[in-house]
Amino acid sequence: MMRFDVLTIFPRMLEAPLSDGIVQRAREAGLAEIRVHDLRDHTDDKHRSVDDAPFGGGPGMVMKAEPMLRAFEALWPGGKTAHDAVVLLTPRGRRFDQATARRYAGLARLFLICGRYEGIDERVPELLGAEELSLGDFVLTGGEVAALAVIEATVRLLPGALGDHESAQADSFADGILDWPHYTRPAAVRGSSVPEVLLSGDHGKVRRWRRREALRATRERRPDLLPAARLSPEDERLLMEIDDERSGGAGKPPQLERGGGFTPTPRKDTLLHK
Repeated sequence: MMRFDVLTIFPRMLEAPLSDGIVQRAREAGLAEIRVHDLRDHTDDKHRSVDDAPFGGGPGMVMKAEPMLRAFEALWPGGKTAHDAVVLLTPRGRRFDQATARRYAGLARLFLICGRYEGIDERVPELLGAEELSLGDFVLTGGEVAALAVIEATVRLLPGALGDHESAQADSFADGILDWPHYTRPAAVRGSSVPEVLLSGDHGKVRRWRRREALRATRERRPDLLPAARLSPEDERLLMEIDDERSGGAGKPPQLERGGGFTPTPRKDTLLHK
């Protein structure tokens, strides 16, 4: 059983989402134990203070180190081992991804610290040897939503957490690219029909169509994933076909990069975002 400890000043923000869906089923099946802790329970003043003004001046407040350190020592009295990780959720962190979720799913324990205000005293990650993790290039009010994302992404990778183990293997990012399009009954919805290949019963053609459409989605929406993706020779041929289609058959094949990826060909209709 994998254990998660979450340290926050807003426990109720986490309790409801963790009590439903795949995460709750994993808890009931004994695959995961999730404990949510109120940081204020580890303060030592009558006001239960968890923040103070920053040294050097400036706006906002900084979360104090001592309550977090006391909480960690109370919850993990034996400290962190090689089979554990302490994670601080912060906009300053490295971006969370599927590879990190897979690594976490192989651990025994995960201690998640939810930041708030202007940030957390830098001595907390320093003294706890914590990883700093972010969901992406945007700012949330606190780390609770990020903690929920980390927990769900990790729990669904635990053996037995999903009804069909192959579901996790076919997920977006499982092999470095996005997922293929999905369809279900009925075959026609308001004039829009399921691609005929999916109704053909030819498993080889279905597999190739799915892989092609997964590569197409990745090329169009997340070309940054392709250089590091695990691409087979067939994948490379499919990507060349996709690029040839996009260029009307007149464009040159994309440049192959080291590692099996491709340098994306810029689209004329691509919008630039700052």
